[in-house]
Amino acid sequence: MNNGIRKISLGLQGGGAYAAFGWGVLDRLLEDERFDIAAISATSGGAINAAVLADGYARGGGRAGARAAPERFWRALSSASMLSPLRPSAFDILGGAGSMQASPAYHLMQAMSAVLPPQMTPVSMNPLHALLSSLIDFERVRSCEEIRLFIPATNLRTGKAKIFLRDELDARMVAASACLPQVFAAVEIDGEAYWDGSFVGNPALSPLVEQGDGTDILIVQNNPIAREQLPRSLADIGNRASEIAFNLSFVREVSAIEHVRAVVDEERIEQTHAAAVRLHMISGNGELANLDISSKFNLEWPFILQLREAGRKAAGDWLDVHAGNVGLRSTIDTEAVYYPERQMARAR
Repeated sequence: MNNGIRKISLGLQGGGAYAAFGWGVLDRLLEDERFDIAAISATSGGAINAAVLADGYARGGGRAGARAAPERFWRALSSASMLSPLRPSAFDILGGAGSMQASPAYHLMQAMSAVLPPQMTPVSMNPLHALLSSLIDFERVRSCEEIRLFIPATNLRTGKAKIFLRDELDARMVAASACLPQVFAAVEIDGEAYWDGSFVGNPALSPLVEQGDGTDILIVQNNPIAREQLPRSLADIGNRASEIAFNLSFVREVSAIEHVRAVVDEERIEQTHAAAVRLHMISGNGELANLDISSKFNLEWPFILQLREAGRKAAGDWLDVHAGNVGLRSTIDTEAVYYPERQMARAR
């Protein structure tokens, strides 16, 4: 704590368009001057949010610049998506809720990925690397010393995590962290091929834990663990399989940290970094799980704004209840991590 301002570290999940929920959370947190963001570990869409935030922070104005940058980025991303075939149809728009179920390109994407390598499919030509390079000044990101960044990607050869740090970060590394294998060809960096970082950390909490400063880690969960609706198509099956796989690493890391904390409490052994960490979570699991899974690919501006506002509200609700616990105790609801279906049942 410095002059009454409490430092927090953030863990930002991926989740395609659902990262706009994370943008809303970030916007509300930056609005609250009781907290400073010291470090961010972020994956996939969360990694894009983190890089944009750091760019805006370094661009000028500190937290004001960090709040303005994501809106510029998401507007540009949404505008660019209008040139893509992967858009909701008129029937989807009439149905609301962001669905892409009536979009031929949504179903074609998954069907083609089953028979063609990603680099041969039209959808894989979406220029994510070029878009990131044009919308984010990575030299400014690397110079943003106020916020540490940890961006994981999955090494395709070894299956292990590679954590890219802020002072080396470039568009390739963020694109690697957001590289869905059924959509994009692997990103090559220094002779190694990488896929989406969500396989190994969604988000990767260990870099934040290993700082060893007893920090508070606030996880922004925008990749639903449980869903009421079963997948209805080949595209839905592939996306739900990825969603489940991406959450395994998240549940595993939270479980490991909580286990160490429990052992320390019971046996009073020498404290470790994991025991000193306080975990918190802002979750969109309830609201996002009610959306059609195809909506993860919907970058239409009204839907992006809907997700942002949901993130702002979730962050505001969390601050109202738990802001005073930062620096004192963990507030994470482990039942929401391990048994999200119980929460969904109670909501019914």
